[in-house]
Formats: sequence, structure tokens, C-alpha cells
Amino acid sequence: MKKIILFLILLNVASFTFAQRTLIHSGTLINGKDKNIQTQVTVVVEGNKIISVDKGFTKAGKDDKVIDLSKKTVMPGLIDMHVHIESETSKDSQVKKYTQNEADVAFQSTLYARKNLMAGFTTVRDCGGTGVNISLRNAINAGTIVGPRIFTAGKGIATTGGHGDPTNGSRRDLMGDPGPKEGVINGSEDAYKAVRQRYKDGADFIKITATGGVLSVAKDGSGPQFTQEEVNAIVAASQDYGLHTAAHAHGAEGMKRAVLAGITTIEHGTLMSDEVMDLMKEKGTYHVPTIIAGRSAAEYAKIPGYYHPLVAPKAIEIGSKIQENFARAYQRGVKMAFGTDAGVYPHGENAREFGYMVEGGMPAIEALLCAMQTNATILGVGDKIGSVEVGKLADLVAVNEDPTKNIRTMEKVTFVMKEGVVYKHE
Repeated sequence: MKKIILFLILLNVASFTFAQRTLIHSGTLINGKDKNIQTQVTVVVEGNKIISVDKGFTKAGKDDKVIDLSKKTVMPGLIDMHVHIESETSKDSQVKKYTQNEADVAFQSTLYARKNLMAGFTTVRDCGGTGVNISLRNAINAGTIVGPRIFTAGKGIATTGGHGDPTNGSRRDLMGDPGPKEGVINGSEDAYKAVRQRYKDGADFIKITATGGVLSVAKDGSGPQFTQEEVNAIVAASQDYGLHTAAHAHGAEGMKRAVLAGITTIEHGTLMSDEVMDLMKEKGTYHVPTIIAGRSAAEYAKIPGYYHPLVAPKAIEIGSKIQENFARAYQRGVKMAFGTDAGVYPHGENAREFGYMVEGGMPAIEALLCAMQTNATILGVGDKIGSVEVGKLADLVAVNEDPTKNIRTMEKVTFVMKEGVVYKHE
């Protein structure tokens, strides 16, 4: 018996010792943590982690696997801080609310998840849906389906009739009176209950709709929709449960209330005032601009009948201002993150946002870093992902050109590795 046990121990030690390494020969390397760009670098992966980053093209041992990306630019897996993984824009999106079952939403979400991963986004933050997004996250983590690592809000939190009230636009007999369980609050007590329900459901963070929105069936797209006391309660409850917070916001007053409460990120920020920008700088609040969403919505609004009559005018107004405001906020020194609102436009086109950020005056390398270490830090996982460093998870992507010279190359990712597994190699 002792001999058998000794044999098994030696077998395990041997397996550990001779685990196959993967050597990734990178023509150019953007490490994700600073503006330093290196050439001819070997990234060594063992299991799901990076174990070495070496100058030059390391010679492979007899048991090593080599991936030749010597003519490509390699970088850490990208992180999108604002997606809606359950859905995608369509002319009949309002009708789908009443015709699709939860299972329909779940099955289609697997396709959207795969599109995000194949576009190079190995991690995404889902900013609200029906709650199916939590099960999707779990299925991906379990290896049941293929997709990016997901941090999800589950259902967002809104006020009665506000952007995010799931019954907006419904027939009166279908509206009912949704409450904290459904993500609709009125008052501080409701706010605490809604946050606790999200925590119970398994959400990773809390998302609120601090102002009106563009795509909700309601007239107002920018007015504040929470009292200061309500948003204070949401942030306080979230902090109690160790959850960071995000606020959808187009109008300045709603943003101001969210920032004063201690919100982590402002999403969209279309009509951000100088006062709010300065307050965000003071509080260290991040801006997630989602320029692609604004521009896409403005284009769809020109298609007759694509949006509800209440939505189209808002889409045209807000969409035309979002990039200009990003430029102002960046120049004023507001901290920037990267997020796109994927689902408002087709999933998989996320990288177009980089080009819009560069058009708005941000250097390409800074735009890229927003989707790397910056976003990882906000998510609280900067020690695990977001850069190409020893000990971090082997999330790596590659493109054909140097994106600091041609940012549009980001729109065609040719290599995707997530936790040491290759999902795409063209």
C-alpha cells in the first residue's frame, strides 16, 4: 500500500514538473499597464497563467508549444465595462419583451457572449438585464458555454417610471407596481432592499439609472430620477456588501447627485457640466463614455419606425453630443474607463469605440490602457487581469498592426486566448 501511495505522489510531482508550456512569440507587445511598447517578446504560459515575459524569442524545449505571433501586436485581453449581454438592438425590441421567454433570452445571450469574446473582449461588465445574465456568467465560469468573463449587475435599479422600469410602455393592465425585487425603488428603505436583493441574486456590482434614458419609452432622456437620499442609500448599501456602483446618466443634475453619493463610474455622461467634471476629479469618479452607443442610436433613429416615437428624438439629440462631451471631459482631466453599451449596437463591434476615443483627442495608447489595467482596477481584479505580467491569468489577444499607429486594426482581432485556452487564431 505504501508503495502505491509513493508511486501516486511521484506521478503527481512528475505531472506538475513536466506541464506543457506555451511560448507566444510576440512581434510587438503592449503590456497593458503603461505606455511602454516592446518588440520581440516571448510570453510564456503554463496552465492558465503567465509564468514569464522574456525579451527576444525564447527557444522552445521539446515539450513546449510555440504560437507564432511574431508579425502581430500582442496585448492583454480587452475589458468592456458596459455591455448588455442578453439582448441586441432590433426594430422589434419592444415586442420581444412580451414574446420571448426567459429561455429564449438565455439561448440568444450565449451567441452574444461568444461574439464579445471573439472580438477580443475576454472580460465584460454587464450593466443590467433580466437576471439571466447571472446564470450566463455562471455557465461560462463552469465551462458549460464559451464566452468572456462576466461581471454583472443582474437587474439594474430604477425609480417608478424611470429609465429601467421594466414596465415602461406597457398596457395599463400589464404595468402593475414593480418594486425592489424587480429593481424599482421609491425611497431609501426600498433602495436598501433592492441592493440586498441584487446581492442575494448574485450580482457583482450595482447599476442604477440616475437620469432618464434614450431607449426607454418615456419623454425625458436627461432629468434626474433619484433623490439625493435615494442614491446615497444605494451607494451606502452597496459599500456594505462590497459592491462597486455604476450610474447611467445623461443629465448633469443626476450625475452630480450620483458623484456626491460616491458612485464608482458614470456611464454615458452626455450632458456633463464643468461642475460635474470637477466634482468627478475631486471624488476620483470614472467616466465610461460609450460613444459608439450614442452614435449608433442616432443613426438607427433616422430609419423610419426603427424606434418608438418617444425614443427617436432623444436618440438624435443625445447621440450627436456624446463624443463632443467625451472630448471636453478628457481635456479637463476626468478619469476615463472603456465601455461601449454593446447591445445598443451589434455585439462584436465593441472595438469601434477605440477609434471614436482617438477622434475625440485621446492618444491611442491611452484609449487602449483604459480597456486594460484601468478597467481591471475598477473591477477589483487588477492583480489577476488587465496586463501582461508574471502571475496574471493568460488573457491575451493580438491584431495584425500596431494599434498606436492604426487604431482601426483593433476592429479585427486575429488571436484570442482566455486563461491559457486559445479560442481564435487566424
